[in-house]
Amino acid sequence: MKILDWYILKRYLGTFIMMLVLFIPIGITVNLAEKIDKMLANEVPFLEVALYYLNFTVYFANLLFPLFLFLSVIWFTSKLANNTEVIAFLSSGVSFYRFLRPYLIGATIVCVGAYILGTYLAPAASRGFNEFSYEYLKNNKADRETRNVYRQINDNDFIYVSRFTPSSKMGQNFTLEHFEDNTLKYKIQARSIVYSPEDTLYRLNGYKKRIIGKEGDILISETKLDTLFAFDLEDLTPLEYIAETLTTPKLREFIAKEKARGSSAINRYEVTLYKRFSLPVSAYILTIIAVAVSSMKRRGGMGINLALGISLAFIFIFFDKVFGTISEQSDFSPLVAVWLPNVLFGILAIYLLNNAKR
Repeated sequence: MKILDWYILKRYLGTFIMMLVLFIPIGITVNLAEKIDKMLANEVPFLEVALYYLNFTVYFANLLFPLFLFLSVIWFTSKLANNTEVIAFLSSGVSFYRFLRPYLIGATIVCVGAYILGTYLAPAASRGFNEFSYEYLKNNKADRETRNVYRQINDNDFIYVSRFTPSSKMGQNFTLEHFEDNTLKYKIQARSIVYSPEDTLYRLNGYKKRIIGKEGDILISETKLDTLFAFDLEDLTPLEYIAETLTTPKLREFIAKEKARGSSAINRYEVTLYKRFSLPVSAYILTIIAVAVSSMKRRGGMGINLALGISLAFIFIFFDKVFGTISEQSDFSPLVAVWLPNVLFGILAIYLLNNAKR
């Protein structure tokens, strides 16, 4: 790479890192000011608080990195424009596309980093962040559905429990119905079902089984019965934030299993999956918009560029959140919901780039 590339690339990455270093402590301070009363009331150990804010840092950076990236590019490119450095570059015979190249190299580096962060690091951080929040900050709010749980576990079997206790892996008023060709073949009922991790068996208390026959039903009863089932009780009620805590390969497997079970939360899981690919791509789009907006020297100086940039950044985040929420709460396609903001802002990037070249 030439001197121009190194000069801009160092500023691109340096300013982006500076934004993270500046804003993450502010985010931690605001969050701590809001949550400290609950932490003190619950006597949360200091090490758990420290680990929570370590996870919060990764969670916060992954969530808002497009905003930080956009503002950092606006900031340092506006400084270049105010110092007439952009005019000097372009007057020396460098085309606007050539001027844009180091920005795209920087966006590629950020894109790869964001993908690795979102795929492997952020899921672990999200688990710790959410577990701490539900245990200490949300007043014992349930992190999953625990009452009247009804699930399809494969093509033929449906299970139901009136109440599920995750800590003891116990379900009350358990029912399993097995169908073949849409015909009920047998039904198992029990007063309770408990999973024993030591021997990987399920204990059914008050076990009853009815086998449906053409000439009459067969009834089987046992006070207790230890048996095997091809499902995990933990799968009965996935955590509300389960998709955020899985790496991308595991999330794909989880979505496939949930589709086979007829889960009603598939859209929520797919939105999380698609965002892991769409957000890194947004690094390119937001970089082009930021350069196009801030590479011209304006009468109002950097303030005008920053005001315009912040407005566009928040509109992007607004669209991203609104379309994602609509998809999670309806039948709207998660793929369309996640990629639509990128498409709209991609069109805006092309328009602004064509104007900036002039």
